[in-house]
Amino acid sequence: MDSDKKQCVYCGKSILGRIDKKFCDDYCRNSYNNQRRIGDSAEVKNIIGYLKINRNILESILVDGIEKVKIPKERLQQLGYHFKYHTHTYINWKGNVYTYSFEYGYVEMEGGWVLVVRDLGDSYLKGEKRE
Repeated sequence: MDSDKKQCVYCGKSILGRIDKKFCDDYCRNSYNNQRRIGDSAEVKNIIGYLKINRNILESILVDGIEKVKIPKERLQQLGYHFKYHTHTYINWKGNVYTYSFEYGYVEMEGGWVLVVRDLGDSYLKGEKRE
């Protein structure tokens, strides 16, 4: 029966508890995941850094619970926004393309302006009222 016991993926100790556990404790789980992250290439780390910078810039524009702000696109460039990097896009029913860095995004407008938004779900992007 002892041969059927699961072993910790990180240290090899026997695991007690749930049948689907992979680690014997939080230390081993954290150490294993930290070690995996060290293996990321420099390019991947740089891209993740750019995504975080972009998110923080957009978040800094939407302060005090404001959910959308119209600003010149040039202002994003001045703040160091990297337009090449984003997590996803969303096209609303009007055909407007929203470009996101995690939950913060923007949509380009006429005249060099952008509308910075925080993702509030599909109802906001479809123009429906939020409660």
